[in-house]
Amino acid sequence: MENPEKRIVEIDGVKLEIDLRNAKRIEHYRVGDNVRVLVKSYGSQFKVHPGVIVGFDEFKELPTIVVCYLELGYNTAEVKYAYINSENNIKENGYEIAPADGLQELYFKKSDVVSVMLREIQKKEDELKDLHTKKEYFEQHFARYFEKATA
Repeated sequence: MENPEKRIVEIDGVKLEIDLRNAKRIEHYRVGDNVRVLVKSYGSQFKVHPGVIVGFDEFKELPTIVVCYLELGYNTAEVKYAYINSENNIKENGYEIAPADGLQELYFKKSDVVSVMLREIQKKEDELKDLHTKKEYFEQHFARYFEKATA
């Protein structure tokens, strides 16, 4: 007599008996879905970052989910990419994703992230201006040094 609460399924050549009372829902993802990305940090620590699925690369040997995620720091907001596939084991150096619960606005505000990025842009522009000034100074004041060396 077969139990209606259990079912035998075969996955990749392995037969499993599934208890339908405790079965988990399989998540379906689409490009543009908000997700949480679990990223291995230092040592055995992990951090969760907000992200968005940006693509599915349907490679024959290693299908990959491409996720763009935001790594927020004290004064930084860095956009990074995670490539999630069967080879990226989370315990070694990989990633894991989970559906977002719709509470992203509690973690950060768009305006705060944009202002951090604008400050970073301004800092880099100031560094570039400083390097141009140093180059001009070098060319102006060291010109005689190199004239004597090539003469």
